Amino acid sequence: MRRRTFIALLGGAAASPLAARAQQPALPVIGILGGQSPEPYAAFLEPFRLGLSETGYQEGRNVAIEQRWAQSRYDRLPDLADVLISRRVALIYAIGGTEAAVAAKAATSTIPVLFTNGSDPVKSGLVANLARPAGNVTGTSFNTAGLAAKRLELLHELVPQAATIAVLALRGSVILEEQLSDLERAAMTARAIVEATGATLALEPLLRERDFGDVRGTPYAELPADIFAPDYVPPRGESRATFEVRVASAWRHVTGTVGTADGSIAVVTHGLVLGALAGHHLALPPDVPPPARWENTSVTEVEGAPPWRVRALNCCAHLSS
Repeated sequence: MRRRTFIALLGGAAASPLAARAQQPALPVIGILGGQSPEPYAAFLEPFRLGLSETGYQEGRNVAIEQRWAQSRYDRLPDLADVLISRRVALIYAIGGTEAAVAAKAATSTIPVLFTNGSDPVKSGLVANLARPAGNVTGTSFNTAGLAAKRLELLHELVPQAATIAVLALRGSVILEEQLSDLERAAMTARAIVEATGATLALEPLLRERDFGDVRGTPYAELPADIFAPDYVPPRGESRATFEVRVASAWRHVTGTVGTADGSIAVVTHGLVLGALAGHHLALPPDVPPPARWENTSVTEVEGAPPWRVRALNCCAHLSS
């Protein structure tokens, strides 16, 4: 959405509540709900005020603006949203992270919510679709989450010998969840293979990593139990038995395409999935147990017919070439 559309949406969303309150003694109030600190977002608020003035509203004359900022403590956002609602705001402008917009949407279904952020608003649940947002929420998205693959590509060009890249980010960030979800990580690797080989890419959610539910992202030192124990069931996550049933379904899907494939099939997946495949579905070399650790970007080569003999296991030779 272009900036002109942004301003029109603001006017359309706010006109009715503001007009209804303009006859009251108190000024109508616009609430700004920020997920981070206000200083970096001054450049956003200037055109916001300009858009208001173009529709006849000037701060301090016929409209008031109240700001609440979470200072990157996203757990504070629901309370801050409630504070703005208690002030009977006519509009909430959510900025400084998708979390702010999510909190505003959760807090009210009647007050218009306008957002500006970098995530996919459909994936984050803010709107039903881009063409027809529906509900009381609309806004603009830069969708910078989709640039993750390009960022990794640039990092690889700068430091081609790097085999591991660390990411420092705030826990609980919605856009981080989009960029670093297990399925998306695998898809990023797969896209690099597609670019190099011209192969066809097909995403298969059955191949995603085990879902550890509420403990996902918890540092190992803070884990409540041995999450890899056979009888451990993570809260709102997958038991090992459920996970292995899913992996079996994924393997049936993969092997079912072998007969129709014109050439080899590359399967990009995750360590626990590979461990389940090696433990239950692949014919490993004699006296060779499944690896205790699957290396990043390792290659395991399997013959294209039952019993699915493994020709190379957890191989990283390509990293030294």
